[in-house]
Amino acid sequence: MNNFLHITGATLVITLGVFLITPISASSKNNTYHDEHSHEQPTTTIVQDNEHEHATERLNIPQKLSMEEDEHEEGITLSAEKIKLAGIRVEELVPKKHVKNIYAPGEIQANGYKSYIVSPRTDSVVISRHASLGDHVKVGQELVTLFSETMAQAQADFIIASSNWRRAKKLGSDNVSERTLVEAESIYRGVYGKLLAFGLTQQAIEKIYQQDNSTFGQYALIAEREGVVLQDDFMQGQRIESGETIMLLADEKELWVKANIPPNKELNIRLGSAALVEVSGYKYPANVIQEAHTIDPITRTRVVRLSVNNTEHKLHSGMFVKVYFQFESNSEVIAVPEEALIRSSDGDWTVFIEDHPNEFKAVEVTRGRSFGEYREVLGIEPGTKVVTRGAFFVASEIAKGGFDPHNH
Repeated sequence: MNNFLHITGATLVITLGVFLITPISASSKNNTYHDEHSHEQPTTTIVQDNEHEHATERLNIPQKLSMEEDEHEEGITLSAEKIKLAGIRVEELVPKKHVKNIYAPGEIQANGYKSYIVSPRTDSVVISRHASLGDHVKVGQELVTLFSETMAQAQADFIIASSNWRRAKKLGSDNVSERTLVEAESIYRGVYGKLLAFGLTQQAIEKIYQQDNSTFGQYALIAEREGVVLQDDFMQGQRIESGETIMLLADEKELWVKANIPPNKELNIRLGSAALVEVSGYKYPANVIQEAHTIDPITRTRVVRLSVNNTEHKLHSGMFVKVYFQFESNSEVIAVPEEALIRSSDGDWTVFIEDHPNEFKAVEVTRGRSFGEYREVLGIEPGTKVVTRGAFFVASEIAKGGFDPHNH
């Protein structure tokens, strides 16, 4: 029994000792870990600082690249092959005088100074026609044959007067009086002049003796000038009164253009001023020949008449045309073709300049006055190389890159 108590007591003592030692060891261990951690903390801080510095450098690399790309992306570089295929043209801008165009509607008209109205000079009936609308006729060509009672009587009077005059001359002053000779000659000349007034030529008058009864009183009207038949509103058998138009001939090698200008528009148009006449996409040079000082009562416009050459016969009376009066600028200006101007994404007008060979970038400009196919531009220095043809292709290539050419 004593042994049992002795063993139990020893066991309790050992257990109590172990229990007391364990917290101390744990506390010591914790203290040791705390010391170690406190010693290692500065080292960890240094590592983190180094890593932060390297990370910042890594972040700065793309940023630098981005800045370099932005600088490069202000323009685009095209190969020589692309430039050739696209038809890109680069020109060095030089200040010079340009022509400003002022538009006015117009109409082609026959040249009144080179036109000829074919009409009988006595009441007649149309027997037959020898030319039709649109025919080109030559001087002396027969146009229409007419019949007139008045002409028949004049032809008969001519035959009598001519016969009396020839007989009197043949007898001479020794056989007839001076008065008889003068009267015969005067009557002959009067009848001859009457036939000329009716429109007969000298050749036609000389052939009156050869006419038989069936053709007596008939006569032909001929073309007094070369031209085109612009009007022939008549029919065979129709009775035409004296002075009524049968045909209208016009020389279409030189035509008139009637331009209508608003009366309140102040334009200093001088005789001989240059202009362009546009029809169906073609342009013809013209010159001002007349300016009316009155207002047209129908159109209420000021009329300016121009002369235009039509040697190729592409212009015809009645055609409506566009007239562009040309005025040269007083001073030299910098201008580019209209196709060289491109709108940017924000609505500004731009042109593409070539700073380096085959490298293009957009530059904003301000549009000025219009000079026909050219436009004055402000904001470009003389000597700048600008894309004057193919600007749309350059803009498309820049757009393909997915960046704003203005770096907005």
